[in-house]
Amino acid sequence: MLSDKILDFLLNLQFSIQLPADVEVMNPFTDEETKRVAMQFYQKYYHDNNPRSCIIGINPGRFGGGVTGVPFTDPIRLKSECNIESNWPLRQELSSLFVYDMINAFGGAERFYARFYITAFSPLGFTKHGKNLNYYDDRQLVESIKPFAVNCFRKQLGWGLNTTVAFCLGEGDNFKYLSKLNIEHHLFNKIIPLPHPRFIMQYRLKRKEEYISRYLKEFLIVD
Repeated sequence: MLSDKILDFLLNLQFSIQLPADVEVMNPFTDEETKRVAMQFYQKYYHDNNPRSCIIGINPGRFGGGVTGVPFTDPIRLKSECNIESNWPLRQELSSLFVYDMINAFGGAERFYARFYITAFSPLGFTKHGKNLNYYDDRQLVESIKPFAVNCFRKQLGWGLNTTVAFCLGEGDNFKYLSKLNIEHHLFNKIIPLPHPRFIMQYRLKRKEEYISRYLKEFLIVD
């Protein structure tokens, strides 16, 4: 089952790369509650062998996937939208709010996750001085994790995921580096960039519904 492959991948991530000064790797799957929640989530939505299309974020953040182990899913949405209980404080993460508004517009979590698999350039997160760090914000970090990123993509695509088209969350640096990686390693036939949920919620909140419609329009390609 796809759920078994995803969980084997996530729960056995190995990272032995020397990082730049003051940068630390964040592996949520070392936490027992995160393991439990991730197992419940993936067994609920991915317990089949159907192909999915990839939606590719940056790297997990401290208040969403970096806690729950589920991309763009904070403890609030985990409970209210996925019906999965946890022992974490119900703290909101902006990107998660947009993503689940979009998922509900798509038809709900069950329908959405039956068609899409959300991953990231790096499945592990990074912090610097206790704050979230996007992998591309440190030139040395980008170069250091490139082999790790390629290896992770190879493993995930080996599950039979759709390689015809993928969606990149972030039209700037994430799309730039993902496109470069794709040219070098031929991972996907086409990558479509979408505005990052955090950008939308922080700078374009009044146009949120417009951006949800844009997401849904692009997803029609593979729906």
